[in-house]
Amino acid sequence: MSRARHGHHTRLQAGSMTVELVVLAPVVVMFALLAVGLGRVEQARQDLADAAHAGAEAASIVPSASRAPLAAADAALPAMAGQSHVCASPTVGTDTSLFGPLGIVSVTVSCRVALSDLLLPGMPGSISLHSTQSAPVDPYRAVP
Repeated sequence: MSRARHGHHTRLQAGSMTVELVVLAPVVVMFALLAVGLGRVEQARQDLADAAHAGAEAASIVPSASRAPLAAADAALPAMAGQSHVCASPTVGTDTSLFGPLGIVSVTVSCRVALSDLLLPGMPGSISLHSTQSAPVDPYRAVP
């Protein structure tokens, strides 16, 4: 009689473990996908900050305000080139309104981070991020 009880008890445990697995597996998968999505966003933020910093530094050493946007884009876009899967189609904007002796130049890099492939309920399909960095205009730059 104890064998029959033991076999019945084992089958109930196996059944409850199956139910637990069926209930918990989607929750674990959702947390993993959430971690991937948050990782993408954080990676994009760091890459944007690095690219904006590179762009501001490059724009701060050019001889004129008219050359600053091109210099900023030339420095910032290659920094983002390897991140197309995280940060699609980055754009670079340059503020040269304070360009001049003892002035500053600011560079803003923006992009969209795709999240739609994660298929998480409640998560947006993509988010727009931007980073702005400033650098002092080099007072010893070569002026034509």
